[in-house]
Amino acid sequence: MSETTLDPEDNKIIVLARSARARNGAAEGAAVRDETGRTYASTNVALPSLTLSALQVAVAMAVSSGARSLEAAALVTAGEGPGEADAAVVRDMGASTLLVAGPDGTLRQS
Repeated sequence: MSETTLDPEDNKIIVLARSARARNGAAEGAAVRDETGRTYASTNVALPSLTLSALQVAVAMAVSSGARSLEAAALVTAGEGPGEADAAVVRDMGASTLLVAGPDGTLRQS
């Protein structure tokens, strides 16, 4: 599946995740879309006392803003993709779509 065949809303969260990653020079960027269509973009957090993946941060942002469920999530990384903890947090919020793209936006997994 290429960017041109993606649903525009799914493409949007990939673009948001890429932008967050590039802006912060982070290893990962993520974005999620909640049940109302609101989006939340984030990067991973790597502090001595706190380590969170970009998807964990994006989901936490959505939940703390009142989201009850997610429609979709996207992860942009040069690495392998989401670990089990990331997949679980997305599933916990009911999202059936987890898109994984490389830093250039090329979709690697949907």
